[in-house]
Amino acid sequence: MADAPLPTTRDSLLTQLRRDPCDQAGWDEFVERYGRHIYRWCRKWKLQDADAEDVTQDILAKLTRKLRAFAYDPSRSFRGWLKTVAHHAWRDFEGGRRHPQPAGGDSQVQELMLTLEAREDLAQKLEEAFDLELLEAAKTRVRLRVAPHTWEAFRLVALEGVPVAEVAASVHLQVAMVYVAKSKVQKMLREEIAKLEMDL
Repeated sequence: MADAPLPTTRDSLLTQLRRDPCDQAGWDEFVERYGRHIYRWCRKWKLQDADAEDVTQDILAKLTRKLRAFAYDPSRSFRGWLKTVAHHAWRDFEGGRRHPQPAGGDSQVQELMLTLEAREDLAQKLEEAFDLELLEAAKTRVRLRVAPHTWEAFRLVALEGVPVAEVAASVHLQVAMVYVAKSKVQKMLREEIAKLEMDL
């Protein structure tokens, strides 16, 4: 399969997302422009379909944080940076599935690499635990502010991965309204997380 070229980086989109991390339309465009390419990289790196989807979702979630502090420099490659972020996430995923054994070579260099990776892994785990804590607090707040069927539609689609048509039948909403509920709750969650981060 030929590797389709990445879309041209639109610096105004990156600036827009950095200025307003809660911009739903901006994120939709970003995911549309780059999501399938991240997925394609994951498949090229030999991940199965479901794993590639999981890692793509993880990468896109990380990018929502990283882009807040990302200043686009047109003289450098955003796509190169994006592929590096994607490759690190893929490596972390692979590392979580197995513990590779050093195979020959300079043992001191390998030991140093493993130490650095362990330190990065610990930092990442702490960051993920912190983010999870923020997310849980945000979910508690948002759930109290929306109708029960709205929260249930969001939970089933976004958290449980249930197909939209099934969710629509389950919560007695039109398919379009399930998408609206999901988008609304996601936006509210991002706003609550931003508030919680400011309160720290």
